[in-house]
Amino acid sequence: MKYVIVYSSRTGNTRQLAEVIHTLLPEETCLYFGQPGDEAIEKARQAEIIFAGFWTDRGSCDAGMADFLQKCGARRFFLFGTAGFGGSEEYYAQILGNVRKNLSGASRMEGSFVCQGQMPDAVRQRYEAMEPSPTRQQMLENFDRAVGHPNQDDFARLKEAVESLHIN
Repeated sequence: MKYVIVYSSRTGNTRQLAEVIHTLLPEETCLYFGQPGDEAIEKARQAEIIFAGFWTDRGSCDAGMADFLQKCGARRFFLFGTAGFGGSEEYYAQILGNVRKNLSGASRMEGSFVCQGQMPDAVRQRYEAMEPSPTRQQMLENFDRAVGHPNQDDFARLKEAVESLHIN
């Protein structure tokens, strides 16, 4: 099955997920592996399935990935991404719902995966500079939980999700 893996990664977290997916699928049927752009769109239109990875920006995918998804037309998709705030499948489902709004109505979702991703130290510094409050404390605790993600457990869950597609 011909496929592409197109990902947008601000901090390297989503790139790690893309690399895991790439190792699980046959190299000879990979038409493209890399960032969104004109070549990615061209190759995606030739693929039987698109693995599209994103980092979470305001509860959805980043603008570059949104543009890519909107230009793909009716395709089969596996969406994957990372979010700085984690631990809630409900939140991940909300993110995926927002990302899906960028897909053609005739597109088909074959699967998805979202996990927590480590945030840059500058984010923690910004939280530390805030006035003390319960919200600030929650943000700092979430930041600390995100350190080291995605991790081996995340990769194992991603592997299960991709392998359930039976692409070989």
